Amino acid sequence: MKKALLLLSILGVSVITTACINNFAVQELNNKAMTFMEEGNYKEAIERLKSSVDLDDSIFETHYNLAVAYTKDEDYIKALEAYQKAINLKPDFPDTYYSIAVTQENLATDIISGIYFVAEDGNIQKSAEKSLDEQDKLTDISQKSSEAAKQLIEEAVNNYGVYLKKSPEAKDAQEVQTRIADLKLKSNSINNSAEKAPAIKE
Repeated sequence: MKKALLLLSILGVSVITTACINNFAVQELNNKAMTFMEEGNYKEAIERLKSSVDLDDSIFETHYNLAVAYTKDEDYIKALEAYQKAINLKPDFPDTYYSIAVTQENLATDIISGIYFVAEDGNIQKSAEKSLDEQDKLTDISQKSSEAAKQLIEEAVNNYGVYLKKSPEAKDAQEVQTRIADLKLKSNSINNSAEKAPAIKE
């Protein structure tokens, strides 16, 4: 499945309304962010939501909406961090697990296609962020990238499973089951490719 189609999946997950937030300043920032999200201006939405988090770090809706905004802006690493904070605050909300799985899947796809890479320190970075030294080094980045993509796919499978467990009556349950099966096949193909790839010498 193409990354663009996966990104459309997250659009189906509702952004959470903020009417129940008691802090007026936080609510105003979140409402402005919602307006920007509806307009497709994700960067402005992200800025408002980050300011909201700075005012009150304990609101699940803010972290969830920030994660969705990062996902729509295709900043998957920051999205994963925000989803994890949302899960820590409200572990029983099923859509968070679906959304984090979509994001993990998107990041794995970008790693496989070379948009992201795994640096020497193990951090995932955009390929444009490679320094000249890193580009000149002949290290086995592809092996690290394969391992990172495989791990992200396995985490996505797990999170889709949690989504189904927490939302047993989900209308998209069959579609998610199919997604899980496809991801398991993709994980196996990554294993097979990594085993066949020649080692890169330093």
